[in-house]
Amino acid sequence: MNEIFKALSHPVRREIVGLLRDGPMASGDIAALFDMSWPTITGHLHVLKEAGLVEVERQGVSMRYRLNISAAAEAVGFLMDLLGTGHRGGQARRKGDLAP
Repeated sequence: MNEIFKALSHPVRREIVGLLRDGPMASGDIAALFDMSWPTITGHLHVLKEAGLVEVERQGVSMRYRLNISAAAEAVGFLMDLLGTGHRGGQARRKGDLAP
């Protein structure tokens, strides 16, 4: 969970996740939308992949990235619990409780 929120802490990575909501994209198409170097975008994609937020598939010479809905849902569930709207009903955690 920490890696997910760390990955989402950067605005470029949040924008990439937003782009991938509409469906898979090739890394070159993602990079073309940003005014930064290819290695910088590749680094952001790597962080998202390591956090489990995106999955990558090679198609010929191209790498296609897609949003990993289950990782995103886990993060949303955690936030809902914090706000008291999740399955735990907003109960405060006690010493010894496991993290969601």
